[in-house]
Amino acid sequence: MTAAGLLRKIMPTISFLKKICETVIGKAKSPTDKNVFRQISLVALFAWVGLGADGLSSSCYGPEQTFLVLHQYPSLSLFVALAMALTIFVISESYSQIIESFPTGGGGYLVASKLLSPSVGMVSGCALLIDYVLTIAISVASGIDALFSFLPLDWEALKIYCAILGIFILMLMNMRGVRESVIPLVPVFMTFIVTHFFVIIYSLILRSGDFPQVAHMVKTDFTAAHADVGVFGIMLLILKSYSMGAGTYTGIEAVSNGLPMLREPRVETGRKTMRYMAFSLAFTATGLMIAYLLFNLHPQYGKTLNAVLFENIVYNWPGHSGSLFVLIALTAEALLLFVAAQAGFLDGPRVLANMATDRWFPTRFTSLSDRLVTQNGIILMGMAAIITVVLTQGSVGMLVILYSINVFITFCLSQLGMVRHWWTVRKEDPRWTKKICINGFGLMLTSFILLSIIVLKFHDGGWVTLILTGMLIVVAILIKRHYIQTAKLLRRLNALVQTVSQEMAVVQQEEKKDVRFDPRAKTAVLMVNGFNGLGLHTLLNVIRLFGTGFKNFIFVEIGVIDAGNFKGIKEVDNLNERIQKDVGRYVAYMRHSGYYAEGIFFMGTDHIAEIERISADIMTRFQNVVFFGGQLVFPEETFWTRLLHNYTVFTLQRRFYQKGIPFVLVPIRI
Repeated sequence: MTAAGLLRKIMPTISFLKKICETVIGKAKSPTDKNVFRQISLVALFAWVGLGADGLSSSCYGPEQTFLVLHQYPSLSLFVALAMALTIFVISESYSQIIESFPTGGGGYLVASKLLSPSVGMVSGCALLIDYVLTIAISVASGIDALFSFLPLDWEALKIYCAILGIFILMLMNMRGVRESVIPLVPVFMTFIVTHFFVIIYSLILRSGDFPQVAHMVKTDFTAAHADVGVFGIMLLILKSYSMGAGTYTGIEAVSNGLPMLREPRVETGRKTMRYMAFSLAFTATGLMIAYLLFNLHPQYGKTLNAVLFENIVYNWPGHSGSLFVLIALTAEALLLFVAAQAGFLDGPRVLANMATDRWFPTRFTSLSDRLVTQNGIILMGMAAIITVVLTQGSVGMLVILYSINVFITFCLSQLGMVRHWWTVRKEDPRWTKKICINGFGLMLTSFILLSIIVLKFHDGGWVTLILTGMLIVVAILIKRHYIQTAKLLRRLNALVQTVSQEMAVVQQEEKKDVRFDPRAKTAVLMVNGFNGLGLHTLLNVIRLFGTGFKNFIFVEIGVIDAGNFKGIKEVDNLNERIQKDVGRYVAYMRHSGYYAEGIFFMGTDHIAEIERISADIMTRFQNVVFFGGQLVFPEETFWTRLLHNYTVFTLQRRFYQKGIPFVLVPIRI
């Protein structure tokens, strides 16, 4: 059976598997489509849902954790509520300046890398990755807690399994695409907004007559606390309460990290999204804390404080209307917490891809799926979150302790970088004084919170987060060191490029040789990835091993569109021009050497899929075809070489072997 016949035989099976994949994940999208960026981008409303839900959902547990610390002196929570609102607006405004200064996105990692140093940026990126894993874990765990608040206590044992299932569902949704994972969640988000805004306003109106009593309670609690612990003790108590609610601010940086996924003009869309986030979060977080105080709430086993508040509000409502409202509000709250996990799935893989582009992590994390999402990053973030939930048994109290430390590391480094930036450009920017004051105040505030969180949470388990972040930093350093060493080895290989370029400069002055195409002659099809030492060594080895046996040479290059270059139509067009130029140099070199040569180039997200797609056409046009691919051979094969390099040619060789197509692997030792 010929290779073409074998391809026709297995096509029905391939088609069936493709239909299953399309049903679950969705049909492939073309990265070269001029309209694709508009199709997958988010307007401010959708960005508010996908990225802002992280911060807004923290009102489901942040104010509660803050309020419970002050259980002996609850009225002191008013001071904490005001401090929370101030913090939200300061951090939001400072990140709005980051959005304006870095319109291509990148957030804390890019800011620290460019304005401080790549190593500092790496620390910021590692801190963010751990934080986004914890974002997914705590959001899902809190959502499960909210759902189980109105379920029988006997069902408590099912919490952990529901959390794992929830993370798997979110993973599948995000594999379908950014926009596709956000749009279905808009009704949930808006239901949360409406119900919680209503609860806060209704509480203020219902208990407006109690304001004088609350003012008296503040004075009484302050006097009692002063007698019990003194002024310094009151400050520590308020500081501890404030730090326990630090998770409330963790979603604010998400917009700057996810800027590339926003609709043009991105800066304006990002700033508008940031305003939506700041006002909704400040109102909800502070409003809930005031409502807790007005109703003098106390925790109840198996229920969140929000659930207790809702039940108190609807106590005198007629019929079943109160129970229905509580059910809707708690369901929206639970589902919003799942929506909040989107920030981890949207921004976590993006930060990972940016760091992989800079060789801090394996380059495979820059790859895009046919749905144009960083699928490897989504899977990694999801699996890490599942492990975290299992190890902590889905305990929100434990996750809150682990949470929020890392995001303030990134906050501090970002603010420091911006302060340095404004000082550097003070002669060029007339508004530098205002801008440096905003970021400077943000730096002082976030640094103070970071130190407070570390001190207060360290012995309770915060050290675990710091150790995990430190371990990830060590891994990143080792990976970077390996890539640097590999680059040094490749410099020797790439020395051939200069030699060949000089030869081509000489022969181009001579008369071009007219080489006719002979379809019956042997044809060598070479897989190349740029005009570089690997491709040239592969080509020269083919000639050395087979002499003049091959008369036709076909050079195939796939321009891989990944997270590093999928940032706009211009970037994709630049990639297309580069691969066209690279293939053209190979063709020119072989034609001047007396061989017939052609260049074939495509752009896509997957080397293997694109090469398999064009192989049938090549074999139809040419009768005697042999495919060649070069593979680097390292001085010593180690765990790092297997992990950090793709070995695509091995996969291609196996695929072609199964189809009966000759594929020769050419080892290139470095």
